[in-house]
Amino acid sequence: MSDALKGLVDLLGLEMLEENLFRGRSQDLGLPQLFGGQVLGQALSAATQTVAAERQVHSLHGYFLRPGDAAMPVVYQVDRVRDGGSFTTRRITAIQKGRPIFFCSASFHGQEHSLSHQASMPALEATEPGDSDEILRFPGHPIEFRHVEDTAEDGAPARKRLWFRLNGELPDDPALHRYLLAYSSDFNLLTTALVPHGIRFGDPKLQIASLDHSLWFHQDVAVNDWLLYDMDSPWAGGARGLARGSIYNRKGELVASSAQEGLTRLREPRD
Repeated sequence: MSDALKGLVDLLGLEMLEENLFRGRSQDLGLPQLFGGQVLGQALSAATQTVAAERQVHSLHGYFLRPGDAAMPVVYQVDRVRDGGSFTTRRITAIQKGRPIFFCSASFHGQEHSLSHQASMPALEATEPGDSDEILRFPGHPIEFRHVEDTAEDGAPARKRLWFRLNGELPDDPALHRYLLAYSSDFNLLTTALVPHGIRFGDPKLQIASLDHSLWFHQDVAVNDWLLYDMDSPWAGGARGLARGSIYNRKGELVASSAQEGLTRLREPRD
């Protein structure tokens, strides 16, 4: 395991302060505020540590309340809402400076076999990334992205497609791979709402921030193998944008789905 990947795994590990109370250090990615994916992954890690091992998270729904500070740790308080016969529910609050910056609910379920169907993986020229794909990567960061395409046609949702993986060996721990998928799912999703408008992340006139995030886990996933993130944005308006994502493994299995609304405000230039 590379130092960068080990650092990310450690970031999501958390320190237990007291029963139902955890603390995680923060990671500075050079963004204006704390990266939302970090809070998603750490909140899920905190919740999972209070749930029986035979149950895995199947859904997470959260709201970003205040910008986080990447120079400070985050404290996570877990409320054990319900331990039922089939499902376990947790509510998690992330706290900095004595105030909540994020809260979410997570539901856990044991493995069952029943009705089954899924949407097909999009037809691409290749079933895995190629050398010609554009590589997108934060310096010293273990997640590798390979951009496939952005499209925007009148009357159709804007679309962004890319491959991603965590580059390195990881333990065969389904819960860990879910934390890391939650962390990774926040990259690129909201920016799909920018595609029809010719605006890129980092444009000085753009104010962009996640407002909420939902993630559904459909099956176990290996995040250190290539995953296709197929994202679309059916709507933007009122300084907000909506984006949805489907995550497929290389076998074409739909392993997770996501949705996010975020602030996409254009600011008037200052004199």
